[in-house]
Amino acid sequence: MASFAKTAVLAAALGSTALAANAAPVGTSDNRKPTVVLVHGAFADGSAWNKVIPLLQNEGLKVVSVQNPLTSLADDVAATRRALDNETDPVVLVGHSWGGVVITEAGRHESVKSLVYVAAFAPSEGQSVAELTKDYPTPSGFAHIIADKEGFLTLSPEGVAKHLAQDLPADQTSLMAATQGPVRGRNFEEKVSDAGWKTKPSWYVISEQDHMIQPDLQKAMAKKISAHVVSLSAGHTPQLSQPAEVAKVILAAAAEISK
Repeated sequence: MASFAKTAVLAAALGSTALAANAAPVGTSDNRKPTVVLVHGAFADGSAWNKVIPLLQNEGLKVVSVQNPLTSLADDVAATRRALDNETDPVVLVGHSWGGVVITEAGRHESVKSLVYVAAFAPSEGQSVAELTKDYPTPSGFAHIIADKEGFLTLSPEGVAKHLAQDLPADQTSLMAATQGPVRGRNFEEKVSDAGWKTKPSWYVISEQDHMIQPDLQKAMAKKISAHVVSLSAGHTPQLSQPAEVAKVILAAAAEISK
């Protein structure tokens, strides 16, 4: 009984602390540095940003890398929104590949002030990845996707080494293949209900040597969302092959917020 009472007191104290935090004066974030929230894509996890994170932290920015379950669009958006709910400063929301779909849906969150797409899907409201890609040739990497009996997809080691990240050394692609996050195949048929890029300034990193999302599709999406565009001679994972260049784009988005 005494233990229960102590727990209740602790819960009340934590609740009071949370209320006090939520009651902080609006507008104090204007003088704070933005937080960068990173959203990974399919066949990956939050470590996909490991080369970019220290570059952003060295500039004094707080960085959060979301761990998407990849079990549905709704599940991934929920994981991202939980991360956003924890932030009191303005946020630069960054998505790679499938993560672009997630940030498109989650980008309407009040904390998000700008969006950065890194070789990423940028659907419109009511649009799925399947619909986005139907008018473009199938990328070569798709020939190396393996589906399990429950409909979750992974890339073969060859797919990772020669198509997902052909511009990375073999020891790194072997590690990526071993640690990849399986993605539910039907995710790519799910439609977004909102499009954050309609109301938030956006940046887009185009990967010119991409074997997973056609570069022409990337250019079309970047134009559609009126993004600030940076093109890199890179495969599908420029955040790993050219992290300094990707970090520069994220820092540019952060600088716009701080003006």
